[in-house]
Amino acid sequence: MATGPRYFVPFRRRHEGKTDYYARMRLLLSEKPRMVVRKTNRQIIIQLVAAELEGDRTLVAAYSNELEKFGFTGAAGNTPAAYLTGMLFAVRAQNAGYGEANLDIGLTRATPGGKVFGALKGAVDAGLDVPHGESILPDEDRVKGAHIAAYAPERAADLVANVEQAAEAIMKELK
Repeated sequence: MATGPRYFVPFRRRHEGKTDYYARMRLLLSEKPRMVVRKTNRQIIIQLVAAELEGDRTLVAAYSNELEKFGFTGAAGNTPAAYLTGMLFAVRAQNAGYGEANLDIGLTRATPGGKVFGALKGAVDAGLDVPHGESILPDEDRVKGAHIAAYAPERAADLVANVEQAAEAIMKELK
């Protein structure tokens, strides 16, 4: 293999496991902004990103850590938090004048009913136009937190009511 200071590694980010260039090219050719959903161990991050020649530009962002301001008392990294973060993101995007986007989940495994699709369901329920198939979205009990309240009633008995109350508070932000 060639080495030296002038050697250029083609598709370096693919080699590092960070970028799928073919999927990225398909998203960029649509000329719509991307709804970028990333999950960490502790939070969900959603950004509206526009591709430009100088590089990608973030237009709107929402973090699940911000849900405390709307009365959400649950953990920031679970499916109900992803749903509420998607709603918060959609409200902010619509207030900024953006009504449509394409979903970009990056290299996250596309598991039907997963957290990234919970965020998509929240954005769609709040009125953002994102192309998707209904079969991949989580069901209502899962996004409301009924599955968490079933196995941990001592910690999350009121989670379903809390998610509904936080969703109403988020929708009040829509202008």
